[in-house]
Amino acid sequence: MERLQKVIAQSGVTSRRKAETLIEEGKVKVNGKIVKTLGTKVGQNDEVVVNGVPLEKEQPIYFLLYKPRGVISSVKDDKNRKVVLDLLPEVNQRVFPIGRLDYDTSGLILLTNDGEFANLLMHPKHEIEKVYVAKIKGIPMKEDLAPLRKGIKIDGEKLKAKNVKILSTDTKKNTAIIQLILNQGKNRQIRRMMEAINFPVDKLKRERYGSLTLEGLNAGESRELTPHEVKQLKTEATKTVK
Repeated sequence: MERLQKVIAQSGVTSRRKAETLIEEGKVKVNGKIVKTLGTKVGQNDEVVVNGVPLEKEQPIYFLLYKPRGVISSVKDDKNRKVVLDLLPEVNQRVFPIGRLDYDTSGLILLTNDGEFANLLMHPKHEIEKVYVAKIKGIPMKEDLAPLRKGIKIDGEKLKAKNVKILSTDTKKNTAIIQLILNQGKNRQIRRMMEAINFPVDKLKRERYGSLTLEGLNAGESRELTPHEVKQLKTEATKTVK
């Protein structure tokens, strides 16, 4: 038996928090009866209906995708641009990306049909490490990058890198390659931070998400996570609670 809101979230319909709201609003039925009590337990043989639509009992699945540049981190796009689901044509389940990578950013992104898992990884109180490599315009000194570690206030948000280091420089092209480690996941965070210190990003790639890397994958390729990897990510999220 599982809590009703957890079952709804795991089906991929919505997050657990939104599922709780739907229950309280009387939009969830169990075996034909409206249920408004949070924490109600349901089993595999119970029929759950959300907003008039029966809940599909899908097995949770988890994918790691190497997103290329020029692909939208969404299930669909109103401008008919390529989306991450276009790179998973053999997947019949209704999966969605966990978080997002910008259109012009490549690298590791996770997809799942498990709303509870997605909510766990994306919740602001969790601080899963994400490692990025950026090609930037200009060659910074170490002191130029120091504000990134201290935190920069941009548009009312304090954006901060856990660590940043210079990997290489090209004096002829006046560019540098840097590595940034983030715990935060703000919109266009690295690009905004680098613009603030006058070293704009030319290319950006996410190389690691928690314990996961892109090893063995080329751009556009994907693989399923192992049960151990899923368990490891859950452990990493709960261990990094503030």
